[in-house]
Amino acid sequence: MTIAAQLPSPVTLGLARGGLEIKRFFRQREQVVFTFSFPVIILALLGSIFSKVYPDTGVTASQVFTASMVGAGIVATSFVNLSISVALDREDGTLARLRGTPLTAVSYFIGKIILVLVASLAEAALVLAVGMALFDVQLPTSALKWLTFVWVFVLAVISCSLLGIATAALARSAQSAAAVSNVPYVGLQFVSGVYINPISTLPVGMVTVASFFPVKWVGQGFRSVFLPDSMAKFEMAGTWELGKTALVLGAWCVAGLVLCLVTFRWSNRRG
Repeated sequence: MTIAAQLPSPVTLGLARGGLEIKRFFRQREQVVFTFSFPVIILALLGSIFSKVYPDTGVTASQVFTASMVGAGIVATSFVNLSISVALDREDGTLARLRGTPLTAVSYFIGKIILVLVASLAEAALVLAVGMALFDVQLPTSALKWLTFVWVFVLAVISCSLLGIATAALARSAQSAAAVSNVPYVGLQFVSGVYINPISTLPVGMVTVASFFPVKWVGQGFRSVFLPDSMAKFEMAGTWELGKTALVLGAWCVAGLVLCLVTFRWSNRRG
Protein backbone atom coordinates (compact mmCIF):
# COMPACT_ATOMS: atom_id res chain seq x y z
CA MET A 1 0.00 0.00 0.00
CA THR A 2 1.37 3.39 -0.98
CA ILE A 3 1.70 6.35 1.37
CA ALA A 4 -0.88 8.29 -0.67
CA ALA A 5 -3.40 5.48 -0.22
CA GLN A 6 -2.95 5.62 3.55
CA LEU A 7 -3.71 9.36 3.77
CA PRO A 8 -7.24 10.47 4.67
CA SER A 9 -9.41 11.70 1.82
CA PRO A 10 -9.74 15.46 1.15
CA VAL A 11 -13.30 15.31 2.52
CA THR A 12 -12.16 13.64 5.76
CA LEU A 13 -9.41 16.20 6.16
CA GLY A 14 -11.90 18.97 5.38
CA LEU A 15 -14.31 17.75 8.06
CA ALA A 16 -11.48 17.63 10.60
CA ARG A 17 -10.37 21.10 9.57
CA GLY A 18 -13.95 22.30 9.93
CA GLY A 19 -14.00 21.21 13.55
CA LEU A 20 -10.82 23.17 14.24
CA GLU A 21 -12.21 26.23 12.45
CA ILE A 22 -15.35 26.15 14.61
CA LYS A 23 -13.33 25.90 17.83
CA ARG A 24 -11.05 28.74 16.76
CA PHE A 25 -13.97 30.97 15.79
CA PHE A 26 -15.92 30.56 19.02
CA ARG A 27 -12.80 31.17 21.11
CA GLN A 28 -12.55 34.68 19.62
CA ARG A 29 -15.29 36.33 21.63
CA GLU A 30 -15.06 39.75 20.00
CA GLN A 31 -15.47 38.25 16.53
CA VAL A 32 -18.41 36.12 17.65
CA VAL A 33 -20.19 39.07 19.26
CA PHE A 34 -19.69 41.34 16.24
CA THR A 35 -20.65 38.65 13.71
CA PHE A 36 -23.90 37.78 15.47
CA SER A 37 -24.85 41.26 16.64
CA PHE A 38 -24.45 43.16 13.36
CA PRO A 39 -27.52 41.79 11.49
CA VAL A 40 -29.57 41.90 14.70
CA ILE A 41 -28.74 45.58 15.28
CA ILE A 42 -29.53 46.50 11.67
CA LEU A 43 -32.80 44.58 11.87
CA ALA A 44 -33.80 46.27 15.13
CA LEU A 45 -33.06 49.71 13.66
CA LEU A 46 -34.77 49.21 10.31
CA GLY A 47 -37.71 47.36 11.82
CA SER A 48 -38.29 50.11 14.35
CA ILE A 49 -37.94 52.99 11.88
CA PHE A 50 -40.22 51.66 9.12
CA SER A 51 -43.79 50.75 10.06
CA LYS A 52 -45.37 50.28 6.64
CA VAL A 53 -48.09 47.64 6.29
CA TYR A 54 -48.41 46.05 2.85
CA PRO A 55 -51.96 46.29 1.49
CA ASP A 56 -54.08 43.12 1.35
CA THR A 57 -51.40 41.11 3.19
CA GLY A 58 -51.20 42.34 6.78
CA VAL A 59 -47.40 42.01 6.50
CA THR A 60 -45.28 44.80 7.99
CA ALA A 61 -42.02 46.21 6.66
CA SER A 62 -40.24 44.93 9.77
CA GLN A 63 -41.30 41.37 8.93
CA VAL A 64 -39.92 41.79 5.41
CA PHE A 65 -36.67 43.12 6.83
CA THR A 66 -36.44 40.08 9.11
CA ALA A 67 -36.69 37.65 6.20
CA SER A 68 -34.16 39.63 4.17
CA MET A 69 -31.72 39.98 7.06
CA VAL A 70 -31.55 36.20 7.47
CA GLY A 71 -29.97 36.17 4.03
CA ALA A 72 -27.85 39.27 4.62
CA GLY A 73 -26.41 37.69 7.76
CA ILE A 74 -25.36 34.60 5.81
CA VAL A 75 -23.67 36.73 3.13
CA ALA A 76 -21.77 38.70 5.78
CA THR A 77 -20.66 35.57 7.65
CA SER A 78 -19.54 33.84 4.47
CA PHE A 79 -18.40 36.40 1.91
CA VAL A 80 -17.11 39.20 4.16
CA ASN A 81 -15.79 37.21 7.11
CA LEU A 82 -14.11 34.52 5.01
CA SER A 83 -12.35 37.00 2.74
CA ILE A 84 -10.82 38.55 5.87
CA SER A 85 -10.20 35.20 7.57
CA VAL A 86 -8.40 33.64 4.60
CA ALA A 87 -6.30 36.78 4.07
CA LEU A 88 -5.35 36.66 7.75
CA ASP A 89 -4.43 32.96 7.52
CA ARG A 90 -2.15 33.82 4.62
CA GLU A 91 -0.69 36.89 6.33
CA ASP A 92 0.17 35.24 9.66
CA GLY A 93 1.69 32.16 8.03
CA THR A 94 -1.11 29.70 8.86
CA LEU A 95 -1.53 28.73 5.22
CA ALA A 96 2.21 28.35 4.72
CA ARG A 97 2.32 25.90 7.62
CA LEU A 98 -0.74 24.02 6.38
CA ARG A 99 0.89 23.63 2.98
CA GLY A 100 3.45 21.33 4.56
CA THR A 101 0.71 18.98 5.79
CA PRO A 102 -1.52 16.54 3.87
CA LEU A 103 -4.27 19.21 3.87
CA THR A 104 -5.23 20.14 0.30
CA ALA A 105 -6.73 23.42 -0.86
CA VAL A 106 -10.12 21.70 -1.30
CA SER A 107 -9.94 20.38 2.27
CA TYR A 108 -9.22 23.91 3.46
CA PHE A 109 -12.27 25.19 1.54
CA ILE A 110 -14.45 22.49 3.09
CA GLY A 111 -13.28 23.44 6.57
CA LYS A 112 -14.17 27.08 6.02
CA ILE A 113 -17.60 26.20 4.59
CA ILE A 114 -18.36 23.98 7.60
CA LEU A 115 -17.55 26.92 9.88
CA VAL A 116 -19.90 29.18 7.92
CA LEU A 117 -22.67 26.56 7.97
CA VAL A 118 -22.58 26.35 11.76
CA ALA A 119 -22.17 30.10 12.36
CA SER A 120 -24.84 31.03 9.81
CA LEU A 121 -27.35 28.61 11.27
CA ALA A 122 -26.85 30.10 14.73
CA GLU A 123 -27.05 33.61 13.32
CA ALA A 124 -30.26 32.85 11.38
CA ALA A 125 -31.83 31.47 14.55
CA LEU A 126 -30.88 34.65 16.43
CA VAL A 127 -32.28 36.95 13.72
CA LEU A 128 -35.54 35.00 13.61
CA ALA A 129 -35.79 35.03 17.41
CA VAL A 130 -35.48 38.82 17.42
CA GLY A 131 -38.01 39.09 14.58
CA MET A 132 -40.48 36.91 16.48
CA ALA A 133 -39.99 38.80 19.73
CA LEU A 134 -40.10 42.34 18.35
CA PHE A 135 -42.01 42.19 15.07
CA ASP A 136 -44.40 39.24 15.38
CA VAL A 137 -42.67 37.19 12.69
CA GLN A 138 -44.32 33.79 12.26
CA LEU A 139 -42.34 30.67 11.44
CA PRO A 140 -43.67 28.65 8.50
CA THR A 141 -45.73 25.56 9.24
CA SER A 142 -45.40 24.00 5.78
CA ALA A 143 -42.83 21.26 5.20
CA LEU A 144 -42.33 22.62 1.67
CA LYS A 145 -41.38 26.03 3.07
CA TRP A 146 -38.80 24.44 5.37
CA LEU A 147 -37.42 22.41 2.47
CA THR A 148 -36.99 25.67 0.57
CA PHE A 149 -35.22 27.13 3.59
CA VAL A 150 -32.75 24.22 3.61
CA TRP A 151 -31.74 24.38 -0.05
CA VAL A 152 -31.60 28.19 -0.16
CA PHE A 153 -29.50 28.14 3.04
CA VAL A 154 -27.07 25.51 1.74
CA LEU A 155 -26.64 27.11 -1.69
CA ALA A 156 -26.23 30.56 -0.11
CA VAL A 157 -23.54 29.34 2.28
CA ILE A 158 -21.57 27.42 -0.35
CA SER A 159 -21.72 30.06 -3.10
CA CYS A 160 -20.94 33.05 -0.86
CA SER A 161 -18.24 31.17 1.07
CA LEU A 162 -16.41 30.24 -2.12
CA LEU A 163 -16.68 33.80 -3.39
CA GLY A 164 -15.30 35.05 -0.08
CA ILE A 165 -12.32 32.70 -0.33
CA ALA A 166 -11.71 33.78 -3.93
CA THR A 167 -11.98 37.48 -3.01
CA ALA A 168 -9.22 37.03 -0.42
CA ALA A 169 -6.81 36.52 -3.31
CA LEU A 170 -7.29 40.19 -4.24
CA ALA A 171 -6.06 41.39 -0.85
CA ARG A 172 -2.47 41.67 0.33
CA SER A 173 -3.50 41.76 3.98
CA ALA A 174 -6.47 41.15 6.27
CA GLN A 175 -6.94 44.90 6.58
CA SER A 176 -7.23 45.40 2.83
CA ALA A 177 -9.49 42.34 2.59
CA ALA A 178 -12.04 44.11 4.77
CA ALA A 179 -12.22 46.98 2.29
CA VAL A 180 -12.25 44.69 -0.76
CA SER A 181 -15.18 42.64 0.56
CA ASN A 182 -17.25 45.29 2.37
CA VAL A 183 -17.62 47.66 -0.60
CA PRO A 184 -19.49 45.18 -2.86
CA TYR A 185 -21.33 43.70 0.13
CA VAL A 186 -22.80 47.02 1.29
CA GLY A 187 -23.60 48.15 -2.24
CA LEU A 188 -25.37 44.93 -3.12
CA GLN A 189 -27.48 45.10 0.06
CA PHE A 190 -29.13 48.25 -1.26
CA VAL A 191 -29.60 47.32 -4.92
CA SER A 192 -30.76 43.80 -3.97
CA GLY A 193 -33.67 45.03 -1.83
CA VAL A 194 -32.32 44.02 1.57
CA TYR A 195 -32.42 47.52 3.06
CA ILE A 196 -35.13 48.87 0.75
CA ASN A 197 -38.51 47.22 0.40
CA PRO A 198 -40.34 46.39 -1.61
CA ILE A 199 -37.58 45.76 -4.11
CA SER A 200 -39.97 46.80 -6.90
CA THR A 201 -39.49 50.45 -5.81
CA LEU A 202 -35.86 50.34 -6.95
CA PRO A 203 -34.86 51.38 -10.49
CA VAL A 204 -35.02 48.48 -12.92
CA GLY A 205 -31.38 48.99 -13.90
CA MET A 206 -30.18 48.54 -10.33
CA VAL A 207 -32.16 45.36 -9.84
CA THR A 208 -30.92 44.04 -13.18
CA VAL A 209 -27.33 44.48 -12.01
CA ALA A 210 -28.18 42.87 -8.65
CA SER A 211 -29.71 39.89 -10.46
CA PHE A 212 -26.26 38.78 -11.59
CA PHE A 213 -25.12 38.29 -7.99
CA PRO A 214 -26.21 35.94 -5.18
CA VAL A 215 -27.40 38.55 -2.65
CA LYS A 216 -30.69 39.33 -4.42
CA TRP A 217 -31.60 35.68 -4.81
CA VAL A 218 -30.64 34.77 -1.26
CA GLY A 219 -32.87 37.52 0.14
CA GLN A 220 -35.71 36.65 -2.22
CA GLY A 221 -35.43 32.97 -1.35
CA PHE A 222 -35.77 33.61 2.36
CA ARG A 223 -38.64 36.04 1.82
CA SER A 224 -40.46 33.21 0.07
CA VAL A 225 -39.99 31.09 3.20
CA PHE A 226 -40.94 33.53 5.96
CA LEU A 227 -43.53 35.67 4.18
CA PRO A 228 -46.96 34.63 2.87
CA ASP A 229 -47.34 33.94 -0.83
CA SER A 230 -49.43 37.10 -1.15
CA MET A 231 -46.16 39.04 -0.81
CA ALA A 232 -44.73 37.58 -4.02
CA LYS A 233 -46.46 40.29 -6.07
CA PHE A 234 -44.12 42.88 -4.54
CA GLU A 235 -41.06 41.21 -6.08
CA MET A 236 -39.78 42.55 -9.42
CA ALA A 237 -41.15 39.57 -11.36
CA GLY A 238 -44.34 39.31 -9.28
CA THR A 239 -43.37 35.76 -8.21
CA TRP A 240 -40.79 34.15 -5.94
CA GLU A 241 -38.86 32.71 -8.94
CA LEU A 242 -37.56 29.79 -6.87
CA GLY A 243 -36.40 27.89 -9.95
CA LYS A 244 -34.27 30.84 -11.06
CA THR A 245 -33.02 31.28 -7.49
CA ALA A 246 -31.74 27.69 -7.45
CA LEU A 247 -30.20 28.12 -10.92
CA VAL A 248 -28.34 31.34 -10.11
CA LEU A 249 -27.07 30.20 -6.71
CA GLY A 250 -26.06 26.81 -8.13
CA ALA A 251 -24.18 28.54 -10.95
CA TRP A 252 -22.33 30.70 -8.43
CA CYS A 253 -21.35 27.57 -6.47
CA VAL A 254 -19.66 26.22 -9.58
CA ALA A 255 -18.15 29.57 -10.57
CA GLY A 256 -16.97 30.18 -7.01
CA LEU A 257 -15.19 26.82 -6.86
CA VAL A 258 -13.46 27.48 -10.18
CA LEU A 259 -12.38 30.94 -9.00
CA CYS A 260 -11.04 29.47 -5.75
CA LEU A 261 -9.02 26.79 -7.51
CA VAL A 262 -7.59 29.31 -9.98
CA THR A 263 -6.79 32.16 -7.57
CA PHE A 264 -6.01 30.44 -4.26
CA ARG A 265 -2.45 30.87 -3.02
CA TRP A 266 -0.78 29.66 0.15
CA SER A 267 1.36 32.74 0.74
CA ASN A 268 1.47 36.43 -0.14
CA ARG A 269 3.10 37.25 -3.45
CA ARG A 270 5.71 39.39 -1.72
CA GLY A 271 6.82 36.26 0.14
